[in-house]
Amino acid sequence: MLDHAMNSLLDAVEYLQQGGWVMIPLAITSVIMWMMILERILVYARFGRSELDSSTVLAIARNENKGVRRQGLRGELLRRFMIARFGDPEVDRHVLRQQQEVMRRHLRQRLAMIAVLASVAPLLGLLGTVLGMIESFEVISIFGTGNAKALAGGISMAMVTTQAGLVIAVPGLFISGWLMRKARTLEHSLDEFVQQIDRPLRGLEKGMAAS
Repeated sequence: MLDHAMNSLLDAVEYLQQGGWVMIPLAITSVIMWMMILERILVYARFGRSELDSSTVLAIARNENKGVRRQGLRGELLRRFMIARFGDPEVDRHVLRQQQEVMRRHLRQRLAMIAVLASVAPLLGLLGTVLGMIESFEVISIFGTGNAKALAGGISMAMVTTQAGLVIAVPGLFISGWLMRKARTLEHSLDEFVQQIDRPLRGLEKGMAAS
């Protein structure tokens, strides 16, 4: 079992070496992209947990409940809001909007970079293809077409880098689109929740102004 795994690993390393130095930036791009993807998936999973009911929201808006123990997007917003609020409804409404923007930026964080990395991968693969073809043409100019072994190196470099770029880019682009849709869904939920908190705060503000 161990020998089979070692042989598979050596075969994979030998295969990647055929792509030349272009495989190094491709590997770095892949590792960074997937680290960011996993981080976003964990964040969105945490923000998708249990939410708060209307009575709890109303109590918090009236400053009757100091603790928010629930997890999720709404719980995170309320924790930030409770820390930053002043107790004045007019000021608290501005604080609420400010925390809303902070959370929106947090939801969108790293999404642009994931899309960029997924788009860069096939370009790096294309670079490897061009370099491989140049190497093949140089061999042809020196040895002609009779040296198949020398030609194989350039062709292997061209094919391996192209394949690696596509393998990185295709799932990266699909997952990037899914993450963006997930972020928009959470943003929509965030906006609705902010409106639920803003309404009682606006009512308190008008009540204080009338008195």
